[in-house]
Amino acid sequence: MADSDAITAELGPAIASLDLELYDVEITGTGRARVMRVLIDRDGGVDLEAITRATEAIVPILDASSIEDTLAGSYTLEVSSPGLERPLRRPGHFARSVGSTVSIKLRAPDAPARRLRGMLVTAGDDTCEVLLDDGSTEHVTYDDIVQARTVFEWTGQPKSGKPNTGKKEVARS
Repeated sequence: MADSDAITAELGPAIASLDLELYDVEITGTGRARVMRVLIDRDGGVDLEAITRATEAIVPILDASSIEDTLAGSYTLEVSSPGLERPLRRPGHFARSVGSTVSIKLRAPDAPARRLRGMLVTAGDDTCEVLLDDGSTEHVTYDDIVQARTVFEWTGQPKSGKPNTGKKEVARS
């Protein structure tokens, strides 16, 4: 299994030299279906040009012998933005998302996993606090989190005019 921390350490300086942030490295799948996702970001977001520059900078690093040993075998490389609904894996990810709506899946030792949804109020080194949609708060230990992400909430106003009913109007004479 590839060590994403070792890959992050190798790729980080090259990404930083482009005035970008290496948000996360994720390796999924097995055998020929392995995918390495390299998520990059910067204030204001990233565009296709930034993703292209990052890809061109990291491919030679990934082909280097020190990384090649970590990544034994074939894989597909994906370089992209973390998106609107960002994965939260590290304490820094949680800290940057304070004030955002989050969805957190928790593991429970003797019960089925459960989900929390609410606003992330605080984020420390080991725990975070979530103001749940029902008004209560819950303290969460990062070690208990199976999966977490920010939640994009659409606040756009509907277009003025007639509501779309899905039916076409036909003029008859």
